[in-house]
Amino acid sequence: MLDLKFIRGNPDVVRKAIRDKGEKDGLDRLLALDGELRALLVAADDLKRERNEESERVAALKREGRDASDIVARMREVSARIKEHDERIGALRVDLRALELTIPNVPHASVPVAPTEDGNVTVREWGEPHPLAVKPVPHWEIGEALGILDFRSATKVAGSGFVTFLGAGALLERGLIRFMLEVHTAEHGYTEVSPPFVANRDSMTGTGQLPKLESDMYRCDVDDLFLIPTAEVPLTNLHRDEILPGEKLPIRYTAYTPCFRRESGSYGKDTRGLMR
Repeated sequence: MLDLKFIRGNPDVVRKAIRDKGEKDGLDRLLALDGELRALLVAADDLKRERNEESERVAALKREGRDASDIVARMREVSARIKEHDERIGALRVDLRALELTIPNVPHASVPVAPTEDGNVTVREWGEPHPLAVKPVPHWEIGEALGILDFRSATKVAGSGFVTFLGAGALLERGLIRFMLEVHTAEHGYTEVSPPFVANRDSMTGTGQLPKLESDMYRCDVDDLFLIPTAEVPLTNLHRDEILPGEKLPIRYTAYTPCFRRESGSYGKDTRGLMR
């Protein structure tokens, strides 16, 4: 999430990023709320300072046996205004936070801007494409033909967008999981983690899935928990809201988890639910 100071100081840069990414432009409203919030904070602080000063004055007058009723009455009005300001400040912070989460990061200047993937630019290539003697077949179709993938049974059990691995397919999946974990732990010094397969709203927000991608998440309504879309979510949030001492860095974690995604876009349809 972009820092508010950066947004205030670079509104044109941020607006271009919003436009280039095709996001809804809420920048003007965000800046207006931010301006109102900062003005109210100053006003509330001034009123609180006045109340504190006048309270000391009232105490001094009472010690002298003098009447302070006018000041007390005026301070009741000041306290009421402070309460109004504080309530508005709380509401503004909630609205501002929600808007901040919709502002995208600023892409690097080298990133091409295009409405579709056709605008992607090839950065480098290695080797020559191997000529194919026959028309290539998608790997999910090969898997079905070999009897190691079964979309029909998965649809029966869970609905469209899922796959069942059978026999050598299940063995291959398990072998790849073990291979990945052992390479990272034994050869690269990573710590293997077996994290929860659900995450709370703060965790999903911390890694950027919420609020934008909530419609792509599987959610347990009763507990407001989300089935994780990738191991990145729980691993990143293991140290959320912590300040890590430099001597403990770097920290390297690796994990295998299922990836629960609705994949509402065309990509999931193209592969009939077989994402990876």
